[in-house]
Amino acid sequence: MPQHLTLHSLLDEAAAVHQDRCAISTASDSITYENLAQASRHAAHLLRAHGVQRGDRVVISSPDAITVAVTVHAASRAGAMFSVLHEDVRDDPLHHVLQDCEPAAIVTDDPGVSVIAQAHDVHVLTSQELRHAPAPREDPHLPNPPLAVDGACLIYTSGTTSLPKAVVSTHQQILFATQAIQDCLAYRADDIIYSPLPLSFDYGLYQMFLTFLAGAQLRVGHVAEAGPPLLRALQDSKATVLAAVPSVSDRLSWLVRRAKNKPALRLLTNTGAALSEKTIADLREAIPTLRVQLMYGLTECKRATIMPPDGDLQRPGSSGKALPGTEVFIIDDDGKRLPAGEVGQFVVRGPNVMAGYWRRPEMTAERFHRRDGLFPELRTGDYGWMDDEGYLYFSGRRDDLYKERGFRVSATEVEAAARRVEGVDSAAVLPPGPKTGRTAVLAAVTELDGPEVLARMQGLIEDYKIPRRCVPVPHLPTNHNGKVDRQALTNLIHDPANA
Repeated sequence: MPQHLTLHSLLDEAAAVHQDRCAISTASDSITYENLAQASRHAAHLLRAHGVQRGDRVVISSPDAITVAVTVHAASRAGAMFSVLHEDVRDDPLHHVLQDCEPAAIVTDDPGVSVIAQAHDVHVLTSQELRHAPAPREDPHLPNPPLAVDGACLIYTSGTTSLPKAVVSTHQQILFATQAIQDCLAYRADDIIYSPLPLSFDYGLYQMFLTFLAGAQLRVGHVAEAGPPLLRALQDSKATVLAAVPSVSDRLSWLVRRAKNKPALRLLTNTGAALSEKTIADLREAIPTLRVQLMYGLTECKRATIMPPDGDLQRPGSSGKALPGTEVFIIDDDGKRLPAGEVGQFVVRGPNVMAGYWRRPEMTAERFHRRDGLFPELRTGDYGWMDDEGYLYFSGRRDDLYKERGFRVSATEVEAAARRVEGVDSAAVLPPGPKTGRTAVLAAVTELDGPEVLARMQGLIEDYKIPRRCVPVPHLPTNHNGKVDRQALTNLIHDPANA
């Protein structure tokens, strides 16, 4: 593994080799490795000039990917921790973040965000100030640079019952995770990685780090791209790799089955939720050059397991093996390790396990368990089993397990069965609750009627796991990370048109 010590060293090493190569592009802008490295150096001095010191926090609220890239690496050079927020984070959620991490500065062009930041005494810088900061007059080397063990990043994640919390990642944890993922995915210098995911989403953010490690080019799109715009973006960018979540892959499979000109993709990666076997089969049939790598992970460890290329053909349903240099195992409710084949909670050990939650000591102690005082083990809250060769099989998350007719059921398992029904494009389960009633509801994107979907699920899953109600919907609403928006879906199924 190269001896990278700090996050910005990935960019500096790539810039030394690929000076004039495009590092990041969007539909309207681009920047080379050399120019990005230089801009981030100048911006680091600007941050220091405005009082940002080692250990401070810098919040980034911008839809511009190049502004984000410059600021991320400027903060790294200045020894500050950056936190990238989606541009839709405003009002109460923004107040919460600013109260929680107490940043020294925020980078934004949004007047509303600026007003809230100033109310919290946070210094506001614009994207133009950061991207076009002047060269320093003094020594270009910043004093008191960060160490590998210093915090580099705060990534805010939402819980089901609490305010967003921030996962703290150090430089060495980010670098280890990036290298271990690259060892499995093998991005190439001639790759153009297309990512429709926002850089506020850790999957999207790490595409930048992986791109720099490979010396490749990152093309940043938008997760809201639908229909022909997604296909055109892949074709126009000449993308060879697509970093996808299921909503993007489902959309692409529908498009390429009908397109005359197919994108020249060689690799599709997936995480965030299970990708349906039908979607994978349709993509492979339409794009013969395509290989698929399925992955499983959490923000708290970035990536836990990765399948070999097309490994799903030999081991359907698996999420892969642990990253090189890490370990994944299964425990019961008492914390005892379970043998192969038995269902329990996933635990991750290794340098990819992040530092914990920002200012949440009790929550950190609960999830980042220290056995005998040694390095922490991440108790994921996800359940499944492992085969004799170490391949992981996901059953469900702690918060997607629910009781139905006295039995414990996994929403993930039900959704997978529904997607195997011919005529169902995608599906999501809403567990029993105040708005859904005493039984789960299955929402399915299909032209079939609800009872027909449920009837066709018989034999694909145990009868007691089949929901009593299925509501056909025109689409599954997603959030800005491309994941199913459960609240919006609840509102959709309660629309009188779907009653």
